[in-house]
Amino acid sequence: MTASAVLAVILLFTTVDPWLDRAGFLAGGLDVHVYRDGAWRILHGEPLYTEPTVLGLLYTYTPFSTIAFLPIVLIPWAYVTNTWMVFNLTVLFACVLLSFRLLGYRLNARLAVVSALLASTCAFIEPVRTTLFYGQINLVLMLLVLWDFARADRSTLRGIGVGLGAGIKLVPAFFIAQFVFLRQWRAAGTAAVVFVASVALAWLVLPEDSRKYWTSTFFQSTRIGDDTHPSNQSLRGAIAHLTHKPAPVWLWLLIAGLVAVAGLWVASGLYQRGERLLAVTLAGLTACAVSPFSWDHHWVWFVPLLVYLVHHAQTRWQWWIAAALLWAAIGAWTWEYDPDYVVVGLFLFPPWWTFAQVLINSFVIIYAVVLAGAIALLVRRRSGCPTVPEDVPAAV
Repeated sequence: MTASAVLAVILLFTTVDPWLDRAGFLAGGLDVHVYRDGAWRILHGEPLYTEPTVLGLLYTYTPFSTIAFLPIVLIPWAYVTNTWMVFNLTVLFACVLLSFRLLGYRLNARLAVVSALLASTCAFIEPVRTTLFYGQINLVLMLLVLWDFARADRSTLRGIGVGLGAGIKLVPAFFIAQFVFLRQWRAAGTAAVVFVASVALAWLVLPEDSRKYWTSTFFQSTRIGDDTHPSNQSLRGAIAHLTHKPAPVWLWLLIAGLVAVAGLWVASGLYQRGERLLAVTLAGLTACAVSPFSWDHHWVWFVPLLVYLVHHAQTRWQWWIAAALLWAAIGAWTWEYDPDYVVVGLFLFPPWWTFAQVLINSFVIIYAVVLAGAIALLVRRRSGCPTVPEDVPAAV
């Protein structure tokens, strides 16, 4: 684990000049400045959705998100990027730690060290690297969801994290459906109430912005990006990549609906058979796959998947191969088109390559493999066939 952590850090700073504009690991922070600008706007009575923010970017998150982002305004502009980077790295560590907790590990010093090393290893996978680079919110949202699922099933607090996450960025609302599939009605109700409360609070504090968002902005998918964008790693994006034109809405809804139901059904079956981490991870990956537009950095749910693989590698060495293959497939590999234009991620590699259609849909393909593996595991569990041992080591 130490070797992989060192390798990941070395690759972070050597695959591309860390200060190269728009690509270097230390030359980012754009999105967190958009968050800060949104919060600044509500403090000064400026409109959220009719005027561009930093570098002409449009604000796309919910009105409630600006209330959640208010603490960022307290950070001086020049320190926002680095402060958020440190915060995100801390959240990444917490996500790995919570993933181990969902596997039944005891919190101790050794587990903390292992979690720190694995978090460092995960820093090089493309969704995490890009989240850190842009100063994105994805790791925080995942932490809120993991915090919910790490609680006891009957906990009165279960659902608060999902509701808050959905209030900030709608995608975590998918986990309300997972609570429903698990028949955890109180958790589903709590999450729904918290989400509705976030909408109501924002409507009370920001009535005009809320009206604009929920009656107009919410339906303008073009504010996010074109279906055909290589970074759209979703089923809708895959259809667009293969046809070289925007995906027909009816076709996307049909496929995404079937995949959503299948993913939730398999996840609930695994959860009921003790596979809590795999269940919530599969649901998170499914949410990314069925979303109308999933940026590459939304796929931070590969982090708990790597934790799951490392966990099982303690008893069967073959799982190390699976973990290594996954890490390599989603790594933040770079391609230099010219000295000033370097891209990060296999899906952005040259379109004239023989396997370009595979690379451009790589996350969706990996999700399909994970879903197939999860289905196979569920079938084995239901048939009573022996699977990977359930004994949980005290630490990795």
